Amino acid sequence: MLKDAIVGLAVGDALGVPYEFRARGTYQAVEDMVGGGFHGQPAGTFSDDTSMTLATCDSLRATGGAVDVDDMRRRFVAWMERGEYAVDHRMFDIGGTTATALRTGTGATGTHDNGNGSLMRILPLAFSDATDDEIAQVSAITHAHSTSCRACVTYVHLARDLAAGISVADAIARIEDTAVPFTRLHGIADLPRDEIHSSGYVVDTLEAALWCLATTTDYAACVLAAVNLGEDTDTVAAVAGGLAGIVYDEAGIPKPWLDALRGRDIIDRCLF
Repeated sequence: MLKDAIVGLAVGDALGVPYEFRARGTYQAVEDMVGGGFHGQPAGTFSDDTSMTLATCDSLRATGGAVDVDDMRRRFVAWMERGEYAVDHRMFDIGGTTATALRTGTGATGTHDNGNGSLMRILPLAFSDATDDEIAQVSAITHAHSTSCRACVTYVHLARDLAAGISVADAIARIEDTAVPFTRLHGIADLPRDEIHSSGYVVDTLEAALWCLATTTDYAACVLAAVNLGEDTDTVAAVAGGLAGIVYDEAGIPKPWLDALRGRDIIDRCLF
């Protein structure tokens, strides 16, 4: 099931890469895997979302499932500086908060530092015995504010529930109001599309990903809904796609997208 989740995340990421930074409604509805866009990458190329997820995954593989934040940080730096875990060894996208944190060795703690850069890479911890404190510590490598840390804990709990066979609706309903600094996760499926924000703010990303998962009934519809929200298309689709991969497994991902996905060898060697 780890592979289903990671491949689901990577496909969503690759679908969204060509549309990153584009406003909702300014492009024709996405239906397939294409290249180009702001980053000018070939079709099927995943971005920082998947590369950092794979670095996290590879660390857990190397430690036998134990959380070692220093090891993870070293792997993130190897990606940033040398293109490890990136297709063609080319790092073409990195958030400012993430870059600063990796260069200084200190995660950002400001209220304005709550981008989605830790949420996008946290999924492998759902398949480990990481405690909530350890999940927060992994977030804090780059994003140390409590909002980012709680978003990561929430996402990991959701992924674990889905992996245990709990339905999407029930998994979302199991989130306690007091457990997260968000107010719209309960009843998220009832919100209209124009009330869903798809910016790089971690709360927006989590809400948008859950909305896409809760309002669709198959993998393709989920990730296409995410990409078509606009703005931070690759990360929203990656976060949604990871959960959708768990729910529908790799067999539920359209084969042409799987065939187009680049870097499958990198994914395979990082799984545990």
